[in-house]
Amino acid sequence: MPGRAVPRAAGAPPPGPVPKLTDVYLPKHFAARDRGAVEAFVDGAGAADLVTFDGTKPVASLIPVIWDRSGDTGHGRLLGHLALQNPQWQSVGPDTVALAIVHGPQAYVSPSWYPSTARHGKVVPTWNYVSVHFTGPLTVHRDTEWVREVVSLLTARHEAGRPAPWHVGDAPRDFIDGQLRAIVGVELAIAAVEAKEKLSQNRDAEDRAGALDGLRHEPGAGPAAIAGLMMTLPPPRR
Repeated sequence: MPGRAVPRAAGAPPPGPVPKLTDVYLPKHFAARDRGAVEAFVDGAGAADLVTFDGTKPVASLIPVIWDRSGDTGHGRLLGHLALQNPQWQSVGPDTVALAIVHGPQAYVSPSWYPSTARHGKVVPTWNYVSVHFTGPLTVHRDTEWVREVVSLLTARHEAGRPAPWHVGDAPRDFIDGQLRAIVGVELAIAAVEAKEKLSQNRDAEDRAGALDGLRHEPGAGPAAIAGLMMTLPPPRR
């Protein structure tokens, strides 16, 4: 990505223990297996639900994000932006801790797909999915050049590989300046990353195979994507 690196928030605390908005229910067998796969998943998703507390109630916005892992320590930063007219950023203060949720594919899993249903009937439906939760201090940036760099990074990420990629500099400077004044930048200094893959890891080999076959015959992209992820799992322990 051409251009200068996006500077870190002045005086931002280093990632470390912070009070969290939520704790993810994360049984050991559903914890994501590989940090590299988590990074690729977040990069591919490209957006997150940014959740904060405005003093009265939780508020959330779906925003484009990029996971900046260029630092030498810690988990890095999530960078993105909100509309200036979005009131969420106005309640962000020096002690604000945010939660950002990145969603992946999801699908219903029917007990009728399990061979164990016919043997003992002690089965229930479930929901398979992948998600990543980021928690950390949140900073809002009004500096136009800071926001320009984030928008340029996001644009370069999503335009990469196109036959004729569009660049922020392709539009008139005064037009872009006006657009940038209509948004604010957000920087989440990541203190915790909790990645969950709920992919039937708690089922035996026969039930997993039955779920895979059932998902492959379901309509829509979600079941097919979940089936593909389940295929990457190690065999169940005997």
